[in-house]
Amino acid sequence: MNDLPLSVLFGILAALLLMSAIFSGSETGMMALNRYRLKALAQQGHRPAQRALHLLAQPDRLLGVILLGNNFVNILASSIATVIAMRIAGEPGIAIGAGILTLVVLIFSEVAPKTLAAMYPEKIAFPATYFLDPLLKLLSPLVLLVNFVANNFLRLLGVELRQQEEHLTPQELEAIIENMPQLPKQYRDMLKSILRMEQVTVEDVLIPKSEIYAIDVNLPLEEILRRIAHAPYTRIPLYRGSLDEEILGILNIRKALPLLLEKSADELALRDLIKLARPAYFVPNTTPLTKQLGQFRQRRRRMALVVDEYGDLIGLLTMEDLLEEIVGELSMDKQHHQREDIVQEENGCLLAEGGVFIRDLNKEFDFTLPTDGPKTLNGLVQEVLEALPNPGTSLRLEDYVIEVVDVSDNAVEKLRICPLQQERTHD
Repeated sequence: MNDLPLSVLFGILAALLLMSAIFSGSETGMMALNRYRLKALAQQGHRPAQRALHLLAQPDRLLGVILLGNNFVNILASSIATVIAMRIAGEPGIAIGAGILTLVVLIFSEVAPKTLAAMYPEKIAFPATYFLDPLLKLLSPLVLLVNFVANNFLRLLGVELRQQEEHLTPQELEAIIENMPQLPKQYRDMLKSILRMEQVTVEDVLIPKSEIYAIDVNLPLEEILRRIAHAPYTRIPLYRGSLDEEILGILNIRKALPLLLEKSADELALRDLIKLARPAYFVPNTTPLTKQLGQFRQRRRRMALVVDEYGDLIGLLTMEDLLEEIVGELSMDKQHHQREDIVQEENGCLLAEGGVFIRDLNKEFDFTLPTDGPKTLNGLVQEVLEALPNPGTSLRLEDYVIEVVDVSDNAVEKLRICPLQQERTHD
């Protein structure tokens, strides 16, 4: 080697530094690849992605061949640099050459290529698979020997070498969806709503018993027909006396329409309508929405009556209510009703009725009021105060100031909700 011209030695040194940069960049690029995108590309037939996925299946071997190659070229580069330094400046040049080589390796063979690979992993890793795969096959015996010694050393230290399977939590998936600007906001909201459905129960989205549109069969037939004609829904519960006494079934107006058109009011018998009613379907209030969606599909149902732990009726759930948790309000009537229930004031506060559901308020106005207790604002205020408050009563709940505006004999009818920032501005 001492007989080689300096120009040749400098050329060899430059080539070794370039190889070191390639190995360093390949290591960072391979480890920085998005595994889920990599799997998707591999399934689409992307050959570099398939090779990368194959290499990453055994990360100890991949790192072994990269580090083996990188250390070899770095040590060889150090030897070449020592020869160059000796020929230029003698023995004192060895220390100078070592210092210069350290800086050059650090900047051009470590920091720069690894930074580039971390920013653009696919552009670095995919081309690297063309030489890493055959190099791993070529050096397989040596890599296996190195890994055997290293793995047994780690086992002596009590390190578990079993490869962990990657699983994303719902929170991590939600964070990924939120950071996808190429996806329209309405689609991001829908995907996040799907992820949250496991944590939402039937009770969170049901129609309260007091708001159920149902028909008492004890009414005169003319009144029953009038209510059917003016029904806002296609399915109506039929009951006798009260909803708590006897529920006869669910009448599908579309299926009853031929009978209603065929017979006149004088010919129509109440028992004919009752025969058309399908037996009511009851579900517990604690059922998660994801499970209830599957039950609706399995039972071919679009409506369910919700009962509590004591078997008492507390509300009604429809397929529309369930789907609205994913896509938002489907009915224009509901949207109009919501605007009447909640009025946004100029100072940022909200004037809301006590029966408004807290989850609806949080979703529509991006509030963070607690939903793990009472479902309505009225229930929330009464639970916190442990009494029915007087008009003008104010309380602070987390980051909100709630003022009671109007009260009836047994409920808070209207209240004002101000986030603390708006409250201070208003003051």
